[in-house]
Order: sequence, then C-alpha cells, then structure tokens
Amino acid sequence: MPGENLSRDEARERAALLSVDGYDVSLDLRSAVGDGESEGGAPRTFRSVTTIRFRCNEPGAASFADLIAPGVTSVSLNGRDLDPGEVFDGARILLEDLAAENELVVDARCAYSRTGEGLHRFVDPEDGEVYLYTQYEPADSRRVFANFEQPDLKAPYRFEVRAPEGWTVWSNGAGELTDGVWKFAETKPISTYITCVVAGPYHYVTDSYTRTFEDGSKLEIPLGAMCRKGLAPHFDADDVFLITKQGLDFFHDHFDYPYPFGKYDQAFVPEYNLGAMENPGLVTFREEYIFRGKVTQASYEARANVILHEMAHMWFGDLVTMEWWDDLWLKESFADFMGSFGNVGATRFTGAWITFANRRKAWAYRADQLPSTHPVTADIRDLEDAKLNFDGITYAKGASVLKQLVAYVGQDAFLEGARRYFKRHAYGNTRLGDLLSALGETSGRDMSAWARSWLQTAGVNSLTPQVLLQDSRVLELAVVQEAPETHPELRPHRVAVGLYRRTAEGSLTRYARVETDVQGPRTVVAELAGADAPDLVLVNDDDLTYCKIRFDAASLDTLRGHLGELTDPLARALCWSALWNMTRDALLPARDFIALVLRFAGRESDIGVLQMLHAWAESAAVHYTAPGRRAEAGRELCRGAAAELHAAGPGSEHQLAWARFYARVADAPEAFALLTGLLDGTTTIDGLEVDQELRWAFLEPLAAHGVADESALAAELARDDTASGKRHQVRCLAARPSAAVKAQAWAQVVESDALSNALVEATIAGFDRASQRELTAPYAEKYFAAIERVWRERSIQIGMDVVRGLFPALQDRPETLAATDAWLQEHRDAAPALRRLVLEARDDLARALRAQECDAAAGTR
Repeated sequence: MPGENLSRDEARERAALLSVDGYDVSLDLRSAVGDGESEGGAPRTFRSVTTIRFRCNEPGAASFADLIAPGVTSVSLNGRDLDPGEVFDGARILLEDLAAENELVVDARCAYSRTGEGLHRFVDPEDGEVYLYTQYEPADSRRVFANFEQPDLKAPYRFEVRAPEGWTVWSNGAGELTDGVWKFAETKPISTYITCVVAGPYHYVTDSYTRTFEDGSKLEIPLGAMCRKGLAPHFDADDVFLITKQGLDFFHDHFDYPYPFGKYDQAFVPEYNLGAMENPGLVTFREEYIFRGKVTQASYEARANVILHEMAHMWFGDLVTMEWWDDLWLKESFADFMGSFGNVGATRFTGAWITFANRRKAWAYRADQLPSTHPVTADIRDLEDAKLNFDGITYAKGASVLKQLVAYVGQDAFLEGARRYFKRHAYGNTRLGDLLSALGETSGRDMSAWARSWLQTAGVNSLTPQVLLQDSRVLELAVVQEAPETHPELRPHRVAVGLYRRTAEGSLTRYARVETDVQGPRTVVAELAGADAPDLVLVNDDDLTYCKIRFDAASLDTLRGHLGELTDPLARALCWSALWNMTRDALLPARDFIALVLRFAGRESDIGVLQMLHAWAESAAVHYTAPGRRAEAGRELCRGAAAELHAAGPGSEHQLAWARFYARVADAPEAFALLTGLLDGTTTIDGLEVDQELRWAFLEPLAAHGVADESALAAELARDDTASGKRHQVRCLAARPSAAVKAQAWAQVVESDALSNALVEATIAGFDRASQRELTAPYAEKYFAAIERVWRERSIQIGMDVVRGLFPALQDRPETLAATDAWLQEHRDAAPALRRLVLEARDDLARALRAQECDAAAGTR
C-alpha cells in the first residue's frame, strides 16, 4: 500500500515541520456486535472521527497524516472540505497549504482486526460474547484513528467511545458513561502507539494503591484488572495486585518520580500477539498469563517479571520516549533489566537473576550470532525494520549490558542518573546522548567509550580461562577474550572469576572469588596467583557481564562428572547456559549435552532452569543430533523423562515439569500407552493431577503419532469448549500424521486469511513435527514459492508468523540450505524485513548442520 511503510527520513522531516497540540478521538463501536461481515467479503467496520489540532512552522507547506482504513467519509482542514478520493490513498492523507495553526477533522470507516493489529475483535466461542482491545506498537494506531504516527509527535488525547449496551469501555485516562457515551479524561502528552481502548463485557476487579512520600504528599492510584468472563474462575487477581503494589513501591523508592498517569488498569486479552504492552494507565497482557491449570512457580515468576517490565515502561518509554525506533533500547532494555531487578528487590521471586542468566540471555546470545545482529542502538530505516527489532538484542542483550553498566558505575550512580533523566526529559523525547549525559554526571565516568563498545557494536565475546598450575597451586590464571571475525570488537568486561573445588562431602563449592576488569585479548588475574588448584574455573561468576563462557579442559571434565554437585544455583545456571552455547557452536556434541541433562537435570532445584533444560535437550535431539542417531536420542530422552516423572515428589512442580516434558518427547508405544491411561483414568501417578491443560499436552503427541484421531480431539473440545480449548484442538488437528491434514493446514495458513492470528499460530505449531519430516518435505519448495506473495498480501504480523513458522528447518539437509541461498540470490530486491527473516532461518539451519557434523564425529571416536 503506498506510503504505509513510513521511513525515518520522512518522520524526521515531519517532526521538523509540525508540532501537535491535541487530539479528540470519537469511536463508535456499536457495530462490533450483531450480524456478520458486510456484503461482498468486505471487513466489518466502525466509525472513527478524529480532530487534530497542530501547528506548522512553515505556513504554506505540505505534509500528511496517517490512516489505514477501508474508507474515508470526509476530510476537513481548517474548515475547508477536501475530497477524500483525492487526498487519501489508503494509508496517508495529503495535507497541503498548511496554516501556522491547523485543525484537521477526519471521518473514517476503520476495520476491526483479526490479526491482533489495530482494534482486534474476538468472539468468544464459549458464550458468543465479543471482546475488543487495541494493540498499536510500532505503528497501528493509524488503523483506528487518523494521526501523525511517530513517537516524537507527542500530544494529549481525549477519547470518547460509543459501545453496545451493557459493555464497559476503558482507555488511558479515567472514564465515565454520560448519555450513552464513554468519555475519558485527557491524557498527558504521549505517543500515538501507547494510546489504548479496551471494550466489552470483561470481568473487572478493582483495588487501590496509596503512597505517602517523605514531604507528606500522598499518591492514590486506582487499580483494576480484567479478563474475559470465561476466564474469571481462573483469574487470581489478588496475586496480580500484590505484584503491582510491590512494583509501585519499588519504583517509587528508586525513581523518585511519582507514577504520572492516574489510574493503573491491567487487561488480560485474547489472541494477543505480544507478551504485554505498556499503554499508560491501561496495560494489556496476553491472557495466557491467567493460568487455567496447575503451573510451576516459573510461570508465576515470568508473569511477575512482565508486570514489572511494563510498569517500568511508565517511566522508561511513556514518560520519556525515544525520538525514533533507533533508540528503542532506551525503553525496552531498561524495562527488561528492571523486570528482573524489581522481581529480586520487591517480590517473592528473589532468584530472578538466575532466570535472567539462563533464559533471557539465551535469547540474546542466539540473536547476537545471527547475520541480522545489530548494535543495541540500531539503524532503523523504516517501520518494517522497527517491527523486527523487538528482538533479543534490544531486550535481553540491552538488559544484560545495563546489568554490566551497574557493575561498572555502581547501582547508586546508575539510579541517580535515571532519576535525573526522568526529571530533565519528562513528557519529551530523547536520544542516546541524553541518557549518557545523565549517567556521566552521576558516575564521573566517560560514558562515550563505554557506549561505543557496548551499545554501538554488535556481536558477543567469548571468555575462556587459562590456568597454569605448579605444585597444586595456581601459578597464573588469565582470561582470554575472543570475538568473531564478523564483529571483532573486544570489549571491557567487569567480571567475577570464581574458583570451585569438590569437598569431602561431595559438593562443588566456591572457595575463591575475584572481581577484575578484562581488557583486550588476554587479562592476567594476578590476585588468584597462589590459590589452591581449582576443579572448576567459572569466568563471569555471578553473571556480571554479557559474554559466552568457555571452560578450560580440566573444568569441562569436572562438569561432565560433577555438574549436579554445584551448590550455588546461579553458578549451575551459568554452567548449563555455557554448555548449551557450546552445543549450539558445535564445540560440544549434542549427545554429550543430552547425557548431561539426563544425568544431572533431575537434581536441579531451580524449576525455571529445569524447564529451560527440557527445552534445550529437546532442541538438541531434534536439530543438533546426527540424523542416524536421532531415534536413539529420542528414546533416551523418553526413558529419562519417564524415570524422573516417577521419581519426582508427588504433587511437586518438578513432577509437573517432567510430565509435560515426557509428553513432548513421547515417541514409543509404551509412552503412548501411559499417556492414554493418564487421560482415561486407568493409570495414575501419585500426586499428578491431570487437569484440562495437561490433558491437551498429553493429547498433542497422541494426535501427532496417530493414536488420537479427529473424533478424540472433537470429544476433548466438547469437554473444553472454550477459546483456549479451540486453540489446543486446532494445533492437535494440524499435528496429525496425514498428507491430507498437512495440505489442509497449509492452505488455511498460506492460501487463506480466514483464520485469526491465534489460530494461524496454532496451525503452524501443529504443522511441522520432528516425527513427520518426510510428510512435510514437499512443502519446502512451496514455502520459497509463496513467501514473497504472503509478505506482500498479508499483515506484517501474519507475514512474520508464516515466514518464521513454516521455514523448512526440519528438512535439515544441505539441499535445503542451497534452496535458501538460491531464494536469497534470486530475491535481492525483496523487502529487507522479509530477507532478514529468511537469513535468520538460514543461519539456524546452517548452525544445525554444523552441530550434526560435530555429533556424528563424536560417534566415530
């Protein structure tokens, strides 16, 4: 569509020309209920009337407003009626001969969304109720109202909404129903992408937060939390409010800037594409954070982390916003760091840094080794670039870099820099230099050199210990730093080096620790000279920096035999993460990693680490094991999971984690028999409650292996006739081992846009199964023939889902790599964002082939 992909240059030109005084937005959502789509297959629409008051510093100049809509009824600029057919091209409204002060009024027909972008409309299959919510980042508010869609044209907003009778409507500000219209208080100046509307018959719970400050002033924040009525029986709002209050206390203690946006609602909404979104006063979350069955504490910790992440955005992102998406890290990296920082400092999840080291950093390490890696401060040319940059670099690497910064300048200086930054730039927009200036003031350090190394270069360094012993003592211990040829930057690292040894009691315990600055290719840690010889040297102990850890030969031997004896859970998590990185880098055979998991995972006390090990072990078996050994690796995992399932404490979260893992790796008749028995009640395992969510987890492998047929899945849906049940059923249906099933699933996703975003996601998840490589092999060629058309015709979210999810990764042969290279060669002019996705998938495939070669070579020794 012409003009839909706004460029950075266009945004800068418009920001230099215009400033916005305010918006009045009126939405009529009464069309959300009633008869189906309009005639001729046209989308269901709603009326959107927007009045924008703005100034132009060059009277007579031309610019444009943004709007993506099926139609525009009228456009008025400064009282002058414009012909919609002449000024509206489907994505932009041309504005010519602007005055110094302007008023634009746009009356449009906007479309409800089924892809989670714009105003999403969901019909609950359980009771037929309709639920609406908006999701805009980075640039989908223009699907709901006319605006200037870029983060640095902030303005206050006044929303009013007409909704079906009996509904409640929420927006960023407090609202009330007057004469059939929901009217909302004017917001503070905010960016377009964080405005929000939620509407429908939501189940809504309230609470309040009160804070008295040292000067005697008092802050009262109304709290609300909502979900679909069908999820109300499962909604533990009390725990959501507990974390919310703890977070507000924590951030008020550390930020010295009162929460600035009035109320604080949190909406858990259906078919959500993201984890959550930081709309001020009305945060939206995916409803999967409401748990329909028993989950481990890792799930509650993850939810708490997201709640605190979004809350941190009220300051980092909403109060102070990046000027353009180049500096997306100014909000996402900080929020990702603050999620773990706040969890540890304010909630019951005091081990959150272990989760960060094991899970979040794994995301960052993968992203930082892709050909699409980029500096934390990225080069974002346009909105398609921006959409793809919500990645492991911007979030997890950026957060890791901030953790390193705290170690570098000290926590007090870091937080004082943040406080000055908020006060100096409140309700404004910033760039990298604005934050560095504040941090430089408070730390007394030159932040420019740090920023060049950590924020403005890409790639991950590897740190390896070199140990020279003499007479059972350390003669010299050095840390060797390496970088890939593609990104050769050697960075300054503040690290802790820990020495560990086995005790007579059979534990592996730290007996020496030194913090040091690693500079350049080799750094001698002089303080450790003379120490007793270690069994294990752990570089980056306590996880102060961002790097890949390597081991010397003696340390690796110790881990092979005694990893489970490490007493410190963070040290264990760091070792597991390092071993996984070595497996991905083809330095450790997949069979060795799987053997370590089978030997030591049952002794892992941290449930989040255990669940991460399950995911890694499954990935090692599916992607990194030599093809001739895959079946054996699968049997090993299945037998090991069965043993741990029966050995786990009855009713424990470890038992639940092993049960779910067992279902994922089940691949033999005895496994299918056990799962079937657990489902029909003829078999029981002491303490294991097979609730509805676990039933679907057990049914999926049975469907994938042809044990559970369509009638069994239909019966299960009848038992769980809910939106969640429907998603599970769709995934299981697509997982069945039938050529006709695969053809139908492919057609539903690739050739049709009838499915909602959630059902597209579920169908893709079921389509490609490790046990069905031969069945899906014909779709490799079809994939490359279809993706450019899909990218052109479908929304960017669906395009991303299809291109990522249907890449033939399981056709892990050199021929698939060659086909990928051929597509890239023949489509040099394809959309850069599309090429990036294919390049990333190609890199994952090449990595898998290298790892398989490593594993095969290990089998010949």
